[in-house]
Amino acid sequence: MTSEPKAHSVAASPRPQIGPFAQLIFGSRWLQVPLYVGLIVAQGVYVFLFLKELWHLVLHSFDASEQQIMLVVLGLIDVVMISNLLVMVIVGGYETFVSRLNLNGHPDEPEWLSHVNASVLKIKLAMAIIGISSISLLRTFIEAGNLGTSRSNFTESGVMWQVLIHLTFIISAIGIAWVDRLSENGHRKQNAHH
Repeated sequence: MTSEPKAHSVAASPRPQIGPFAQLIFGSRWLQVPLYVGLIVAQGVYVFLFLKELWHLVLHSFDASEQQIMLVVLGLIDVVMISNLLVMVIVGGYETFVSRLNLNGHPDEPEWLSHVNASVLKIKLAMAIIGISSISLLRTFIEAGNLGTSRSNFTESGVMWQVLIHLTFIISAIGIAWVDRLSENGHRKQNAHH
């Protein structure tokens, strides 16, 4: 005769009661859902743009110069990086600010989603913006050989401003990461005292 162990009944802790005003404030996070849906539509537009540019690349690959092909490929990479940025904002933002996606154990769950919070999301976004700016700057540098000619799309001051804006993105990202690290160290010290 086997005896089965009795299941321990764990009493669920009652959910705290919150007032109607607090419910309204907390529920207002759902107003962000149309914003994320709009970003999904924008991502669809980028997919269309990518396919259109890829089609032009294939059609004109035999009569285009290597530099022209490289510029189109850099444009395609730029579109992919912007699309990656959109995914980070949509998935990470929704998970952080609206509601859990409950993807635990899903084979396609992004690795970074398990430890995403507002600080991590800011740093990831800053790094993505630097990557996008780098691709744009690289395209400018490739075309910089034509500066001063009628074939140039840029002026010297335009190139200088692009470099300064790129450096501003880098300094901003370093600043965000530094402030985040200071905040994290402050929390650790505070928790160590308790």
